[in-house]
Amino acid sequence: MAGSTFGTIFRVTTWGESHGKALGVVIDGCPAGLELSESDITPYMNRRKPGQSRFATPRKEDDSVEILSGVFEGKTTGTPISMIVYNTSQKSHDYSEIATYYRPGHADFTFDEKYGFRDYRGGGRSSGRETAARVAAGAVACKILKQLNITVSAYTASIGDISIDYDKFDEDEIFNNSLYMPDKEAAALASEYLQNVSKDGDSAGGIIECVVNGTPAGLGDPVFDKLDANLAKAITSIGAVKGFEVGDGFKVAHSNASANNDAFVLSDTGKIVKSTNHAGGILGGISDGDTIILRAGFKPTPSITKEQQTVNKDNEEINISVKGRHDPIIVPRAVVVVEAMTAITVLDSLLMNMTSRLDNIIKFYK
Repeated sequence: MAGSTFGTIFRVTTWGESHGKALGVVIDGCPAGLELSESDITPYMNRRKPGQSRFATPRKEDDSVEILSGVFEGKTTGTPISMIVYNTSQKSHDYSEIATYYRPGHADFTFDEKYGFRDYRGGGRSSGRETAARVAAGAVACKILKQLNITVSAYTASIGDISIDYDKFDEDEIFNNSLYMPDKEAAALASEYLQNVSKDGDSAGGIIECVVNGTPAGLGDPVFDKLDANLAKAITSIGAVKGFEVGDGFKVAHSNASANNDAFVLSDTGKIVKSTNHAGGILGGISDGDTIILRAGFKPTPSITKEQQTVNKDNEEINISVKGRHDPIIVPRAVVVVEAMTAITVLDSLLMNMTSRLDNIIKFYK
């Protein structure tokens, strides 16, 4: 199976299955000299782990990370960093029934068609649990970015048809509610909405927004390796993502150039800046030095107790109600996953950009 590696210089490879013994990640290309320990990874893992609220799967996993290689005396060595997360709460019997049929909205059918078999214990490699490994790698990327005064912050922008009010945006509120919404009133409305959805045996989707501050102009390449193209691949590789936007996103289709173009002006210090940011910090596939803004649209959790129609492996049409431990909404636990994949992509672009100009190479080696 190919396709488990992402990145060019800062390369991340994830491995493991949702109900296997463990899952993990190998990071190649991390610079030497970064102070790193498990305590740097834990806060990110805690934001993703299950069982945190009534809106997350009741599966109890500690999601403790163990660093196996690439760190000596508290600092990275420049060699591959391997990290492992042991699975401690597998209940494979919860999934034994689905071995005989294809769950709507899942990768069951497509995985079976491609490989001729599937790991029905929670989806195997197709499970959202794979993202725990991405978050561990993203924590390392975020720590490197902070050395450069670059910050990556994601939050829930909407759940169902309930959206945050940007006039009431409160960054501190993000970690004050279980939905990671920066608007207290919207979070309360969304919580009530989710309780009703859950009672009906259904689930909900939503939108995660991510902002990156402090990036220099010049990241990304103008053709296939555009920064927004690489971000799109990174974000849409997250299993439940069905839509991606940068800046004004799909709104530009209803706009005019006179309104959508960001005018260039001079700052008080004489620096060239933009008066607006409809582009979301990226022009021509290259960062323009402004705040990078992206959004990801997540579908509702496909595993629901509400009755659905499907087909079994005997080609019989049947009705099912999916059993097991599932999130009524994926979005809150995915906020840190979006953050992680964004950080990995931005860091990789920074490292690739170091060789884009001869004068920079000469300056470095002289």
